[in-house]
Amino acid sequence: MTCPLLLLRPLLRLLLLAAALAAPGLAGARGFQGEVTHVTDGDSLWVRPEAGGTPRAVRLQGIDAPEICQPFGREARDALAARVLHRRVTVQPRARDRYERLLARVSAGSDDLGGWLVARGYAWSDGYRGGGPYARQQAHAMAQRLGLWHGGGAQRPRDFRRRHGSCTPHRGASRRYHCPMPAPSTCPP
Repeated sequence: MTCPLLLLRPLLRLLLLAAALAAPGLAGARGFQGEVTHVTDGDSLWVRPEAGGTPRAVRLQGIDAPEICQPFGREARDALAARVLHRRVTVQPRARDRYERLLARVSAGSDDLGGWLVARGYAWSDGYRGGGPYARQQAHAMAQRLGLWHGGGAQRPRDFRRRHGSCTPHRGASRRYHCPMPAPSTCPP
């Protein structure tokens, strides 16, 4: 006797594929061009589509930049802002993250921004296996002691958050931040 669930398996696969293709910002989503209206940190920005509408939150896929209250966090944000703020970019969405931001490859002219940031030492190539999509650029930045790799002791953001917590504002206090760093000057304003 055949299990009824085995008979449904092909149908379930088809339904899952259809749902993935229909979901905005996921597989099958179209890329778009727009203007960067805000840079949140070294791997997050807001892009207003040229076709109109409100700016969309975008996280650069394949990299992890320092937290804003982490050493080198502001430098990473400022480098990204200097490169793309109020400029035209192309966004190729791949998925959505847990905060509903588009996870995307973003390019400015011929530069893939993830690779651009990693090659200059402003971010890590984010990958649990094989060094991630920008492993070659990261190896170059490390060898040249650029950015994060200049002084040694760079700590991955996920390890920083695990050890110190988030850089986000406290609940109910719009401008007070939890900042684990010893010097107050490293905290966001």
